[in-house]
Amino acid sequence: MRILIVEDTPDVAEAASASLGRAGFACDIAATLADARACIDITGYAAIVLDLNLPDGSGRDFLRERRRAGDLTPVLVLTAQFSVEDRVGALDEGADDYLVKPFDLRELEARLRALIRREAGRAENRIELAGLDFDAGAQSLRVNGTAVTATRRELALLNLLLANRGRIMPKDRLFDGLFGFENADVGTNTIELYVARLRKKLAGSGVSIETHRGLGYRLDLDG
Repeated sequence: MRILIVEDTPDVAEAASASLGRAGFACDIAATLADARACIDITGYAAIVLDLNLPDGSGRDFLRERRRAGDLTPVLVLTAQFSVEDRVGALDEGADDYLVKPFDLRELEARLRALIRREAGRAENRIELAGLDFDAGAQSLRVNGTAVTATRRELALLNLLLANRGRIMPKDRLFDGLFGFENADVGTNTIELYVARLRKKLAGSGVSIETHRGLGYRLDLDG
């Protein structure tokens, strides 16, 4: 899942990006609203982490602008402002959740996962399908009851495919979900490598990843 972090304090942005990266998210950082708009013009995001006070404007104005444009991407607001009025105002203008600075990085991750699950219509991190048992929050995968070792990007790919089960996912869309702008030197053919590795690890689970030539990949039950 790819996340946009709109935050002008380098330490906060980099710490959040590193923590979320270890949890399997791909993160892009925008230090200004102009940078955020440029990112959104290029790619889509599973969620946005948005600071309210930015060098070139208010995060609340940006949030209002995105909602008026019909953008329904979940937004978690970061604020150093403690007043109820400020928090209620952000929620009324379209924020889905908020955290008050300073915050615990584990809570940021948990709240983002909750927003993304809610958007996908899921109630919990854990998914059980045939012989597959996957917990995105714990970054754990079991096949037929046996723990399987997988990299964070393999698990992120599985998460994307499970979230879109039964739908063909184009290679470039999977790529956008796994890699941020800092991975510009990585080619989309890398997805083929991760799919091949994941197929081997899912063997015998009753879940398969189908290749649709020229279209992409689809995860579904065998048969």
